[in-house]
Amino acid sequence: MVTDGQEGKDTTTEQPLEVTKLQELVYELKIEEVMTKKVVTVSPDDTMRHLKDVLRMSRVSGAPVMRGSELVGIITIEDLIKALEAGDIDAPLGQRMTINVLTVFADETVIQAVNTFGRLGFGRLPVVKRDGKLVGILTQGDIARGLLRQLEIDYHEEEIHSYRASHIFEDIVSDQTGLILRYNVRPHDFSHCGEAASKLKRALQRLGAKPNIVRRIAVASYEAETNLAIHTTNGGQITAEIQPEKIRIVAVDQGPGIPDVEQALQPGFSTAPDWIRELGFGAGMGLSNIKACADEMSLESKPGTGTRLQIVIRL
Repeated sequence: MVTDGQEGKDTTTEQPLEVTKLQELVYELKIEEVMTKKVVTVSPDDTMRHLKDVLRMSRVSGAPVMRGSELVGIITIEDLIKALEAGDIDAPLGQRMTINVLTVFADETVIQAVNTFGRLGFGRLPVVKRDGKLVGILTQGDIARGLLRQLEIDYHEEEIHSYRASHIFEDIVSDQTGLILRYNVRPHDFSHCGEAASKLKRALQRLGAKPNIVRRIAVASYEAETNLAIHTTNGGQITAEIQPEKIRIVAVDQGPGIPDVEQALQPGFSTAPDWIRELGFGAGMGLSNIKACADEMSLESKPGTGTRLQIVIRL
């Protein structure tokens, strides 16, 4: 887990971040849930003139270039404009397309695509399955529309959903009552990354936790889960202890530990390798986002031993 390096570091957040429903959904929705599944494609042997007609008829501003079932490039309206200016309207797309195509996986979360769009400024990203098969195209507009659709669905579900177990703490008589939930996180398993956070979120919703509290916990636990997946070789465990007045989330691993805790807490700092960054992870905002969502956060780490991250959110 991306942790820093002192034995223990305690950080208390004075004013926790107010997480919106949209921010929560960005962490929860998968790319395949918001992408455009019907993809307009072209061939590298097609001409720029043909591309002009395709973009006009399909009302899109770019298209993946396919040779059979293989993705070999991407071509955009910007490429068409440059070809028109150069008088190359009949040039084959293979001469004008971008060859090194950055793709995203269908089972990744939307936050990874948002990070990629923000970092590179692309207008569209081809979406592939883990075997490399093209299954969709993703634009920033797709993300916005997908989020709005999910907002409407969630609203209706909340209106219908009447089951609540918030009385659980009132009906059980004891000196101290709590509910403990545990989730195992596997290393580098990015296709399932975020599932623990989603399960915890659903449990809290069933218990009747306030939506703004659930959103803060969902974001913080997602970031903690991602850190476990990125930075450990053996994975780790997330434990949530739910009490009437607060929720304590602890993420523990036996990974490499953090050499410098203070440095790891700086926004943008990350020890993630390049291949992790290319997947849309490791932007260096994980611990900062967690701290912003928490009422209290403490980080204990020792190189070669592992890391223990504790988050407290008061109810």
